[in-house]
Amino acid sequence: MLDALKTKILSSLDNCFLDEDITKKREIRKFTAFKEGRVAFQLGFYLDCVVKKPLRAKILLDGSAAKFATVREVICVPNHYPVNAENFDEKYLRTEAGLYPDLIRPLHYGGAVSIPSYQLRTLWIEVEFPNGAPAMEYSLSVTLCDWQTGEEMSRDSISVRLLDIELPKQKLIHTEWLYTDCIAQAHRVPVFSEEHWNLIENYIRVAVRSGINMIFTPVFTPELDTYIGGERLTTQLVDITVTAENVYEFDTQKLERWIDLCLSLGVEYFEIPHFFTQWGAEHAPKFEAYVNGEHKRIFGWETDANSHEYRSFLAQFIPAMLSAFKKKGVDKNCFFHVSDEPRIEHLEQYKRCKDMIAPYLEGYNMIDALSDYDFYKLGILKTPVPAIKHIKPFLEGNIEGLWAYYCGASGAVDVTNRFMSMSLARVRILGVQLYMAKIKGFLHWGYNYYNNQYSYEAIDPFLHTDNESFAPAGDSFLVYPGDDGTPWESIRLSAMREAMEDIRALELCESLKGREFTEALVRRVAGGELDFFNYPISAEFFENLREELFETIKTDK
Repeated sequence: MLDALKTKILSSLDNCFLDEDITKKREIRKFTAFKEGRVAFQLGFYLDCVVKKPLRAKILLDGSAAKFATVREVICVPNHYPVNAENFDEKYLRTEAGLYPDLIRPLHYGGAVSIPSYQLRTLWIEVEFPNGAPAMEYSLSVTLCDWQTGEEMSRDSISVRLLDIELPKQKLIHTEWLYTDCIAQAHRVPVFSEEHWNLIENYIRVAVRSGINMIFTPVFTPELDTYIGGERLTTQLVDITVTAENVYEFDTQKLERWIDLCLSLGVEYFEIPHFFTQWGAEHAPKFEAYVNGEHKRIFGWETDANSHEYRSFLAQFIPAMLSAFKKKGVDKNCFFHVSDEPRIEHLEQYKRCKDMIAPYLEGYNMIDALSDYDFYKLGILKTPVPAIKHIKPFLEGNIEGLWAYYCGASGAVDVTNRFMSMSLARVRILGVQLYMAKIKGFLHWGYNYYNNQYSYEAIDPFLHTDNESFAPAGDSFLVYPGDDGTPWESIRLSAMREAMEDIRALELCESLKGREFTEALVRRVAGGELDFFNYPISAEFFENLREELFETIKTDK
């Protein structure tokens, strides 16, 4: 039976489906890491025989890198909606519904793993070197042993070369929208209870470790992805009291706690929700306040965006909110929104709304998802965030400090995205693309969106990875709500983290050899031009690119 167990060390960029042949997978045994870096890889295993009872194995780690290593399991999850029916290309891995590898889950069975017959499964192994770890060649062996008898079933070894080269701090501003309402709903805790604050801390910690350095901050409840007339669970960090007609008092204690928490975890930037509703800016988002001792909604879908009441409120609210950020010394690190994804037919209304808040936000960062270049040319918004599918005219316009975003609705043909049906190399290529295009910031709407479309109901992300046919699976969240109170990562989040590290490695190379040299190096490894529409999608590209960068940087240091 032991001869029937096949194992192999695989890349962190290998999407391993249950029905794949392990013998056709490419093995990797050598890895390289920067100082204080992380290396991730998979141990694939396949039992090529029938067993009468479930076979389980304990995982033993040995070698000089063992004390820095952790082991989890990659779980295949249901994917009912892998692609848009008429909006995909030939580079997708699969287009049929089925089980797709995505979730990285802690080990069950007290640290063991089940080994079923005729299925390719993988363990997710990470080696994270702490500050002070000597630069040297490290070894790591991964042994599978029968969990009852202790008999050795397989043994695989790798080497990790740790360089004495530290990556520079991440310059790219990276936001993935964090939804505190979804955290509360998924974990079934009251909003801003101590349990909720602990969960929020866990979600932000994982985000920061993954290269997300700007956090979506619910100063008021975000109006995003909400049906007209509906509302999401209230998550409002500023408490409001109505003291007289159109007169308000503001308590920012919770907001200040939020800022302190974020700063303690390494967050650098704060993203404020949109002051006007999505797709048209016609209404106010939800605000709740104490009115004569009663807590109630005072603004929402029933509020005209241009109303005197809302205008008067914002004139008082924005300065009070800013005072909390000023108190902590981070107000200039805030980014503000008018309305999400305006189109040309919304031009006049968008301008009215922007003009309403502009006097209170002079000198502050203001960004919005905006993919219509004609809209941008009118000069209403200085910093647009175009969808990658529509970014060409913005790049040709040489816009200083340009941002970018993608989502399921913004296109999934010939461009990168993060669907489960895409290769992890296609997910990771985003980093090199952002570097080559000199993009300042990247925005995505779904770090942990656990509702269906328009937030009619909350969903179980373990079962409905497409949010009940809302978007191709993988679009709306990067982490799962773990039953241990931590967000469980996905293999897509790991690819995004590696993408952020790629940018930092390229920037280090640029600081030593110059921009022209670094871009030429990328093109040489890619075998041609590399941009948002022309790019390689193989794990070998990243291995070759990293080795070229390692050798260049090591030689020049």
